[in-house]
Formats: sequence, structure tokens, C-alpha cells
Amino acid sequence: MNKIKLQVAALALAAGWFTTGLAAHAQKMDLQKVLAAMDASSAKFKDVQANVTVDLYTAVVQAHEIQTGTTALRRVGKGLEMAIHLKTDDGQPAEKFVLYKNGNLYYYQPAVKQETIFSAGANRSQWDAMLATGFGATSQELNDAWTVTFQGMEKIDGIETAKLDLVPKQQNVRDNYVSHLTIWVDLNRDISLKQVMYMPSSGDSKTMTYSGIRYNTRLPGSLFELHVARGTHVQKR
Repeated sequence: MNKIKLQVAALALAAGWFTTGLAAHAQKMDLQKVLAAMDASSAKFKDVQANVTVDLYTAVVQAHEIQTGTTALRRVGKGLEMAIHLKTDDGQPAEKFVLYKNGNLYYYQPAVKQETIFSAGANRSQWDAMLATGFGATSQELNDAWTVTFQGMEKIDGIETAKLDLVPKQQNVRDNYVSHLTIWVDLNRDISLKQVMYMPSSGDSKTMTYSGIRYNTRLPGSLFELHVARGTHVQKR
């Protein structure tokens, strides 16, 4: 469950250059231009909703577990709210809910009537920054939490994206949660179309791909509410 915690700017780019189309300039992109483009789009980012497919790879048995569902994220003031509703696990119904709101992360499993609540406490700004990675994050938020490497432009579903590899700056995060994270960012919207999280030592990974993206649609607050059944066992950590 600790891994779930992890699943827990200025307009520096000249508008004329940006609107000429990223594809035509792909060969000229470098890290500073990518970050400037992200900042320009981040200033316009309000919310995003998408279908999500999660591929959990366990290296020791070379096995994949596929989960599918939906996700939503929105900026609220200087913070954010995030909701994930996983509906299937390897093709079988298996509901799970993850909600991040007001500095708390809620993990709810209706089938077993179990809810676990994690509090960010004094680390809320760090949690916000990490959860926003690839979804409206500014260059400063990225650089505060990660060492960023630009690995070129790639197309995902016909959309030109910037491939960035991110290494956590905090040693305890690198040692215990994620050794590095690779994201493919649509620079026009500052949202990820794909993310791969690499776990330390084990060789395990988690790949998340996003489709059916709805961008800046003024998502209703009801998407960021958790309705827990009576009789659910709640534990706080």
C-alpha cells in the first residue's frame, strides 16, 4: 500500500513558436524547450478525466496483471484532487477506489469493506507535486521532486509527446518506492498519455496508459467524493 502513496508556471515559450506545431520542431526540442512548453500549458490546466489501463509486472515470475478503470484529476487552488476507480482485474470485476483530497489518501475496497486512510501531514506539498507529475505540473514542481532527463519526442496514438525520465531526488523514495518514472507528455495540454513506474531492486514495474481523455471540462465535485458502505472497517496510517 505504501506504493499507492506515490501513485500519490511562467509563459516562457514564445506563443508564435508554440502555435506553429510541435511535430515540425520535434528534432529541435531539448529539455529547456520541453519544460517551457509544459509551463505554457500548465497555466491553462484545470482538470482531466480519462480511461486508464494499469499493467502490473512482477519480474520474479515474469507475470502481468491488468487492471482497468477511470481516473480524474483537478487543480483546487494551489493543491489538487485525484480520483481513481479501478473496475476490473485481469478481466474480472474487482472494484477499488483511490481518492486524494485535502492532503489525505483514501483506499477503499468495497468487496471486503475495507478503507485505509493515509495522511500527508506536513508533506502535503510534496504529495501534491508528485501526484501532479505529468498532469498540469510546472517545470518547478518537476524539478523540485525529480532529476529530469529528456529522452526525445515519440508518438503515442498519433500524438507527439515528450518522453521524460524522472529520478526522485529523495534517497528514501528511490530506495523504497520508485527508482525512476518515465512519462510521455502531450505538451499541448501538459498531460501524460503513458507513465511507467520502476520499482527499486525487484525489477517490478507499473505501466499506466490513458485514453478517452477529457480535458478542461469543469469536472463535477461528485467525482471527488467517496461513498463508503456502512459497516466498512476504517484504519488510519
